[in-house]
Amino acid sequence: MLPWGLSCLSVLGAVGTALLGAGLLLSLAQHLWTLRWTLSRDRASALPLPKGSMGWPFFGETLHWLVQGSRFHSSRRERYGTVFKTHLLGRPVIRVSGAENVRTILLGEHRLVRSQWPQSAHILLGSHTLLSAVGEPHRQRRKILARAFSRAALERYVPRLQGALRREVRSWCAARRPVAVYEAAKALTFRMAARILLGLRLDEAQCSELARTFEQFVENLFSLPLDVPFSGLRKGIRARDQLHRHLEEAIVQKLLEDKAAVEPGDALDGIIHSTRELGHELSVQELKESAVELLFAAFFTTASASTSLVLLLLQHPAAIAKIQQELAAQGLGRACGCAPAASGGGAGPPPDCGCEPDLSLAALGHLRYVGCVVKEVLRLLPPVSGGYRTALRTFELDGYQIPKGWNVMYSIRDTHETAAVYRSPPEGFDPERFGTAGDEARGAAGRFHYIPFGGGARSCLGQELAQTVLQLLAVELVRTARWELATPAFPAMQTVPIVHPVDGLRLFFHPLASPAAQDGQRL
Repeated sequence: MLPWGLSCLSVLGAVGTALLGAGLLLSLAQHLWTLRWTLSRDRASALPLPKGSMGWPFFGETLHWLVQGSRFHSSRRERYGTVFKTHLLGRPVIRVSGAENVRTILLGEHRLVRSQWPQSAHILLGSHTLLSAVGEPHRQRRKILARAFSRAALERYVPRLQGALRREVRSWCAARRPVAVYEAAKALTFRMAARILLGLRLDEAQCSELARTFEQFVENLFSLPLDVPFSGLRKGIRARDQLHRHLEEAIVQKLLEDKAAVEPGDALDGIIHSTRELGHELSVQELKESAVELLFAAFFTTASASTSLVLLLLQHPAAIAKIQQELAAQGLGRACGCAPAASGGGAGPPPDCGCEPDLSLAALGHLRYVGCVVKEVLRLLPPVSGGYRTALRTFELDGYQIPKGWNVMYSIRDTHETAAVYRSPPEGFDPERFGTAGDEARGAAGRFHYIPFGGGARSCLGQELAQTVLQLLAVELVRTARWELATPAFPAMQTVPIVHPVDGLRLFFHPLASPAAQDGQRL
């Protein structure tokens, strides 16, 4: 029998040998993993793969990405440049930023790349959507949907949008307790999309119930494509079917209405009219999928941008003062004279007090600084960090090969952060960068320095509607309320899957003293 000391040394030696062996195996596995992707390059191209790391076997750099968030991409951009390779969520990915590189990707749709969405999203959203369409069907579908977001359509939406936003801001002022702005913005965005874009006749209880169903649908949109009990996909399918059952009643009613109506009243009417003009008749299933896609396109992104607008105005009171001055100069400085009623503990927005809408697209067009503020919010905190594509063939980008079949992710946020075409540093909040001089600078350098709505064949059709909603919100906020943090410090921002404050942005809202005092009121 060995003495106790020698036994310990023997055990320690065995453990050390095991750890050394495990380390060598891990090192070998990582080397083979790296070699596997190195050999996957297209040998018909003389260009090298982009620099970067493929991480660990199978996991790649997914864990780093989840833990580090936006810092993951910025740190690798600093190390490897504006085009680098990585491995995320089980797929090889080439991350791309910079105006010229992004331009190549966005203008290469259907030729170099195609849109890439998870299989679960295709299953839940359906096959009759813009997301799923490719080539000529995609172009035809965009043409149909464009009518729902034309200037004439926006003119019809503006009075109802202003009314909804006015009631929402008044309810925040009447809350008597902190408002979680991100949650409130999501509820507001859903109400506007359901009632104004889709023309659904919903009371508050119905709208809230449908919003909860829709949020469950969206939460499971990006899940493993396994239709088994208790899976994310199964939950998403259940939520989708509930949405479709509710939407079917409204759609059947629309289809039974007078087909000779000259002007559609909402976006869904516009889709029906446009297809009829082209000699087609959409099925109820196609219209249900179109309605859900419209809700999806408007929901999280507009709520994110609205929350960012409220946050950045709070952080930069000088911008509020300039908006107030501009409104006064245009004769729009006085808000609705109704005092916000008590909300009854959060029972919903106060009733409409009869104030007529006083804004239009033409009036908003004269509010130059308000428009600049909205653009700056979308530049500094774009709701979506980028977009995914799949390479249809091997092509060159910035001196590297992008192999066929690899995922390509173009970065909106990184491109905005590194744009060097403005008069002030890109990391600062400066709405005036979008003044006349800024427009000229961007025009000389190319429009792909600023891409909050993407670009090319798949640019966001609703971008003008989104900007209009944000302009209306800015006006109603500034001339109706003052607001302050309900927390000791500003919250950190979460960027995955969409930009939002980690605590939802809890604020107190207070009505301005009186219409007469508003001109001099400052946050």
